[in-house]
Amino acid sequence: MSGRGESSGPTLVAPSLLRDWPLPAPGEDKYSRGSVLVVGGARATPGAALLAGVSALRAGAGKLTLAVAGSVAVQLGVALPECGAIGLPETPGGSVKPELDSISSYLDRADTVLVGPGLDDEDLARELLQAMLNREAGRDGASDADGAGGPAVVLDAYALGALVHVEDQLGPWRGRLILTPNPTEAAILLGRDVADLEKDLPEISARFDAVVSCQGLITQPPGLNPDEPELWKITTGYGGLGTSGSGDVLAGAIAGLRARGTTGAQAACWGTHLHAAAADRLASRLGPLGFLARELADELPALMLELSV
Repeated sequence: MSGRGESSGPTLVAPSLLRDWPLPAPGEDKYSRGSVLVVGGARATPGAALLAGVSALRAGAGKLTLAVAGSVAVQLGVALPECGAIGLPETPGGSVKPELDSISSYLDRADTVLVGPGLDDEDLARELLQAMLNREAGRDGASDADGAGGPAVVLDAYALGALVHVEDQLGPWRGRLILTPNPTEAAILLGRDVADLEKDLPEISARFDAVVSCQGLITQPPGLNPDEPELWKITTGYGGLGTSGSGDVLAGAIAGLRARGTTGAQAACWGTHLHAAAADRLASRLGPLGFLARELADELPALMLELSV
């Protein structure tokens, strides 16, 4: 990968850099491309989990499971027949409860777990993260400070707001977290207003030992991958990305790429670039506004192909 070791400003993520930083080979079957578990999808917001799941598959993940509110699991399984759909316990209002028994084996087998798309209750999201962390801390070797041995964990949406409440319990996840906040969520993670993302995002990375993608900037903690830069900037993208569901597509793309065997930073750089480049492509065909988040995911395979030659 070109740009290693640069210290004056962010490394620019251009197609040439990505071609020098190729994704893992496709492998021979779906098992070699990794599995993604998406945990989210309340009754009122099942589409967020669906968008994230489709994006993970479009990014090349081999297997996908959606763990969503029980009342919408069958519908999502029919809408996306390529996935497994697991019903989670829910409140009378349709919010996902923090009960993991039905997905315990899936948590053990997943290469990447994406938590957040379609969750709609911050308190329950916090309890969900706490339950997941308690489960990992109770497993042999899972409480090591570097978090080695478990799946990558991508947090989005309500899971990000919940993260600050479980910060003192993050041992099992440190070193394998990827966060995809918008600026409002970045401010929650910082505990103050965001003034300069290029300065503020590295603080989030260091605080949570996490790769962070926000507004076209990607950071990773110092020393996590010594041969890679610590700050990147995407060089493409369009204002039409500011639409409902766009963030779910981004989180899903990053989760899918991470499951394929990339580093967290590579997944975030590739995923953020592909997401932005998909918007450029749709804007050129449909106009600057009005394209849909679900259309972004459909552009990912062709864009990855172009960057592989």
